[in-house]
Amino acid sequence: MADIGSSAEMRDPNYTPPLAVAIPLGIQHVLAMFVSNVTPAIIVAGAAGFGFGSNSPDFPELLYMIQMAMLFAGIATLFQTIGMGPVGARLPVVQGTSFAFIPIMIPLVAGKGVDGLAALFGGVLIGGLFHACLGMVIGKIRFALPPLVTGLVVTMIGLALVKVGIEYAAGGVPAKASGNASYGGLLSWSAALVVIFVTLAVKFFTRGMLSISAVLIGIIVGYVYCILVGMLPVAKIAGSWNNAAVFALPQPFKYGFEFSAAAIIGFCLMAFVSAVETVGDVSGITKGGAGREATDKEIAGATYADGLGTAIAGVFGALPNTSFSQNVGLIAMTGLMSRHVVTFGAIFLIVCGLIPKVGGVIRTVPIEVLGGGVIVMFGMVVASGISMLSDVVWNRRNMVIFAVALSFGLGLQLEVMNLPAGAPNALQHLPDTLRILGASGILPAALIAIVLNLILPEDLPEEATEEVSGGLAGHGKGSLAGE
Repeated sequence: MADIGSSAEMRDPNYTPPLAVAIPLGIQHVLAMFVSNVTPAIIVAGAAGFGFGSNSPDFPELLYMIQMAMLFAGIATLFQTIGMGPVGARLPVVQGTSFAFIPIMIPLVAGKGVDGLAALFGGVLIGGLFHACLGMVIGKIRFALPPLVTGLVVTMIGLALVKVGIEYAAGGVPAKASGNASYGGLLSWSAALVVIFVTLAVKFFTRGMLSISAVLIGIIVGYVYCILVGMLPVAKIAGSWNNAAVFALPQPFKYGFEFSAAAIIGFCLMAFVSAVETVGDVSGITKGGAGREATDKEIAGATYADGLGTAIAGVFGALPNTSFSQNVGLIAMTGLMSRHVVTFGAIFLIVCGLIPKVGGVIRTVPIEVLGGGVIVMFGMVVASGISMLSDVVWNRRNMVIFAVALSFGLGLQLEVMNLPAGAPNALQHLPDTLRILGASGILPAALIAIVLNLILPEDLPEEATEEVSGGLAGHGKGSLAGE
């Protein structure tokens, strides 16, 4: 790395390496998060009913949503790297579409087609503005979101999504709903398994950028496999490429705008989780790249940019943005803190977002191939949550908080979200707003964990939890269970 700059320059966010180095490194940052960035749009479109394999006349709208995911990830990244006044950390922070909001978005749009998007994007806009306002108080509310709460929420997000990966790998939700005999067939699973095996091989047996881009490489190999075995006709790829425009600008309020209490409340509450995630990423960047703690100004600026990027994205039909953790590991690996390197990556994303032909190719990716990729990605979300929980002191108090929150959240998620449309469920007598918010499971779990963490005394007596622990109280503070 000696030819990039001196040690002091490498740790300086304002340093610009030579363009021959800066541009490839910037694109490297983007490729590390490219698949994750467009996946939420594909999942939301699938839940609404116009996604992969749906044969919906609205399927072309997925192309627009993919295009907006790239465009506004790039714009939000520029907010972070270049900044405007108090907005932006002015650090090498890469923004992208957030997985955290998917369990909130699915109940909002389920089966409603394009008509469900007006309320969704209304929630994105208002939630983004609320998220930006958190920048003024983020330092004061972090106490209410310790690893016990954030780890639980991230784990719940991953658990809510793993089912999606399996359904995609088996052939897609439309194939499942229609009773298609090919659903779960060996051909479908072979494509997904090719992606998984290649991803694991690249991740663990290579180094550097290859290892970081393992999921992207796995999907590319799976894509080629599907062409070779006839799952993806070359004519389909050519048709999608030819039918997509060379250049297109975003359209404000393309899907209308509607105020939905469930959407607004859901997005505002999840903004807390996204804000804490961004604080963690900014801290990781400054520690890994410069060996220091992030300043209050950097954390507030990052939160402002997070929220503003999300609000503007909502106006043009893009989903909520957040900082991407893949970027933290990449900076720790290269040791280069230059925010201008990431600026080049952001420009690359913006160019891709203005060229629908890029999205035209992405939407030809077989659903089974994407399934293989998201099985790995969503499994990693669960693993990240468990990693956060490893920082928790597992005394009896924290075990009770976790147990109650997880039981409510996961129980509602499994009972309500996995039932056929119209079937009676545990929340059917609640008002629509509360029913939609409760169905995610994540918000009830988070609220219960936050409230219990704030009101329960720090030291619960041993006899307060012995009865409900079933002899599995673990190695928390105090004596071991059964002693």
